[in-house]
Amino acid sequence: MSVPSKSNSYYIQIASYLLAGMALFLVLHQGLLAALFSGLLVYSLVQLLAPKLGRNLVGRRAQVLAVALLSILIVTFLVVAIWGCIRFLQSDAGRISVLLQKMADILEASRGQIPAWLAAYIPVDAQALSDMMTNWLRTHALEARSMGSEAGRTIAHILIGMIIGAMSALYDTTRTRSYQPLAAALHLRVVALHAAFRDVVFAQVRIAAINAVLTGIYLIVILPLAGIELPLRKTMVLVTFFVGLLPVIGNLISNTIIVVIGLSHSLHTALGSLLFLITIHKLEYFLNAKIIGHHINARTWELLTAMLVMESIFGIPGVIAAPVFYAYVKKELMDKGMV
Repeated sequence: MSVPSKSNSYYIQIASYLLAGMALFLVLHQGLLAALFSGLLVYSLVQLLAPKLGRNLVGRRAQVLAVALLSILIVTFLVVAIWGCIRFLQSDAGRISVLLQKMADILEASRGQIPAWLAAYIPVDAQALSDMMTNWLRTHALEARSMGSEAGRTIAHILIGMIIGAMSALYDTTRTRSYQPLAAALHLRVVALHAAFRDVVFAQVRIAAINAVLTGIYLIVILPLAGIELPLRKTMVLVTFFVGLLPVIGNLISNTIIVVIGLSHSLHTALGSLLFLITIHKLEYFLNAKIIGHHINARTWELLTAMLVMESIFGIPGVIAAPVFYAYVKKELMDKGMV
């Protein structure tokens, strides 16, 4: 392979950045974010576990077979986990519509407990809450239709993305790579994107898990010990985990749900829940700064700004993609010494 001149190397780098930017734009524009993230997740898990498995194996064929089996196991586990979550959320106990209807009923029944200054900002009944949700969905009509009518397509994208991620991981962990100049530059862009995804998603999963565990302890252990039994506790814990995968705004969503459900018992329970949640999130603030800040060197206001801008351009997929894409862009700039 010939070594490109300095000027050619510069143009190759610029071309790789432009192609990477176009690819990320098309991913969001064409609704391929689920495929991209599922592929990166499988690739990251195989890259994480394969070296530990490979230490005990001798011979290239044994290593290839081990990585292939590991990839199959990871994909199978993720598919079963996704199926299990879908089945739970479709059940009567975990149905999201049941949770939303319960929140509406609680708000309607609890207006007498709420101070007048606060009641002015709360829907007067279930129909008012439904209207608020309808107005929000109308502003995100395209995403709402996509989540409903194209659910099968999204699941297919996830499965295909997982398979591509597994195949890529198998190739990268068992072969010695040799690239032409542009391919080498594009590979560096992919490596940087993978690193950003791994840092953000693994860190956010850790934070969401800790948040869900603490919330579960409060809802399932502490409140029952105090003689308070709230409805839909398991659903709230599961929702807390999933919305917690979104930095910052995830906590706001889960906190709102828990406080509203707390009103089903009493205003004091709702206020106690709010106080508890504020306390654990203050403790988590330092954890978030350590985990997220350490991995991607991004402050909360930076992530919020990126999410706001991406939401205005791409809607819901933009909110989901923003932390990873922002971390990727910042990593590229930091590697060049520009920020």
